[in-house]
Amino acid sequence: MIDITLLAIFIPTFFLVSITPGMCMTLAMTLGMSLGIRRTLWMMLGEVIGVALVAIAAVIGVASVMLKYPDIFSVVKYLGGSYLAYIGIGMWLLKGSMIITNESQSNVSRLTLFNQGLFTAISNPKGWAFMISLLPPFININNALTPQLSVLVLIIMISEFVCMMVYASGGKTLRVFLSKGDNVKLMNRVAGSLMIGVGAWLAFG
Repeated sequence: MIDITLLAIFIPTFFLVSITPGMCMTLAMTLGMSLGIRRTLWMMLGEVIGVALVAIAAVIGVASVMLKYPDIFSVVKYLGGSYLAYIGIGMWLLKGSMIITNESQSNVSRLTLFNQGLFTAISNPKGWAFMISLLPPFININNALTPQLSVLVLIIMISEFVCMMVYASGGKTLRVFLSKGDNVKLMNRVAGSLMIGVGAWLAFG
């Protein structure tokens, strides 16, 4: 079993890291603004699964393989970043399925949103670096690995989900605030700028 003392330290530590603005949190806020919280849940599902995969891979050593072949990792980063930037530019031009309107948005498929969250989490180099540096100290080599890792990954997934809900709620609130003056174009440009920023962050971060 996992050490309770280590667990008491891990929970607030990871929550503080999760709540810090980053690519996934910014994406959650942007989608909360453009699509609403309910549809953003599909992106969140992909993101928490992606983060869990990164955490597990970091512990079992897949990260060392990724570090040996950085070109493959770079291709994934650039493709993911370019796609998010493409969406952001579309929002600036008031084109595409993610533009903000005065009506409910429903044209973006659940699979698209899920994949956005999944690939953003998996291709985030800072996420890999953080998991590699954070998780090992909380693993007791004298105890079975699977139960410990299962508990830690569950905590990570819950923490990430809660923090993304906070950011998505903030995005939805921002939408309500900006829509008071029928500023649809402004909302799209704000959301588009955030999306472009996330894409650049992902590609070059």
